[in-house]
Amino acid sequence: MSKNNPFQNTRVEFHILQSFPVSCLNRDDVGAPKSALIGGVQRARVSSQCWKRAIRLAMHDQGVEIATRTRYVTSVIADACVALGATSESALACGETVAKALTKTVKDGQSDTLFYISHAEATAIAEFYKENAFDAKADPKPFLKSLKVNTDRDGIDIALFGRMAASAPEMNVEAAASFAHAISTHQVAAEIEFFTAVDDCNPEDETGSAHMGSLEFNSAIYYRYISIDLGQLYENLNGAEDISVGMDAFVKALYAAVPEARQSTMAAATPWDYAKVFVRKGHRFQASFENPSKADREKTLLQASKDDLKKHLERIEKQSGSLFGKISDYEFGEDNSFSIDDLANALNADIQKIINP
Repeated sequence: MSKNNPFQNTRVEFHILQSFPVSCLNRDDVGAPKSALIGGVQRARVSSQCWKRAIRLAMHDQGVEIATRTRYVTSVIADACVALGATSESALACGETVAKALTKTVKDGQSDTLFYISHAEATAIAEFYKENAFDAKADPKPFLKSLKVNTDRDGIDIALFGRMAASAPEMNVEAAASFAHAISTHQVAAEIEFFTAVDDCNPEDETGSAHMGSLEFNSAIYYRYISIDLGQLYENLNGAEDISVGMDAFVKALYAAVPEARQSTMAAATPWDYAKVFVRKGHRFQASFENPSKADREKTLLQASKDDLKKHLERIEKQSGSLFGKISDYEFGEDNSFSIDDLANALNADIQKIINP
């Protein structure tokens, strides 16, 4: 990390509680809700990958141009070459050359692995081939080593979530965002939904269902932990000082994004119930919820989860002492006048203060 990076060792941490009723946000290999054994009891779980994809798509809804994550690198480069005047044949040849440079193998136009590539990167590569008369024999690797086009308006998801290219390590990007798997604050047991469907064209003398089936679901209050390394984000954006556009979109996407699984039948679309957000220096610290939260006559399960999270964070802050490095903190969900726009604006104000102390 460069010495003149004003955000070195500075991060924004989100500790979020989000309650979902009947849902199956993230399924395992047999279609059941994902789970984990924590503190000796079964918990509901949503993988970090699942929620990251939902956030990427939500960022696009916020008007931010995101990158493309695809096995069809050949087609992405070919389309960019055609846009600059290449013939379809030469464009495909150039696309395949680039795909082979970025991924291990290419077969029938598909790479062996998914690759993140932004529109600006694809265009820059196409311009390289245009300068070489769209000759697919031109080696793109020296050009790829110098390719730096990630900005806060193009490919911000690459800057946030990182990129690994085993065949082209010069294209690697260290992720600025760290996501924990979301876990329930309490013990959860999956339940089974049995359902039937009726055929609208059944003869009058035929009764009963035409189809029946079952699926699993659960209900949970999830603890979500997300950390944004502002120093790494600054590096990934090539030192661009104005990272406010990306952060504003990310915060709002983090609030709005919900995994897509079974949304048509369960419509799990609840927003945050509570969040504690820190801007601070130092290492990442998250709550473990090793002891599951429990409701009683005095508290709902959500209130018990809030109280437990607050205790976790207070303990971590006290134990960490000077290593906690708090710059500012915000509480979302306790004061109804404090909106997600207010949170995004407050965080961006903190960022500007760091740039211009």
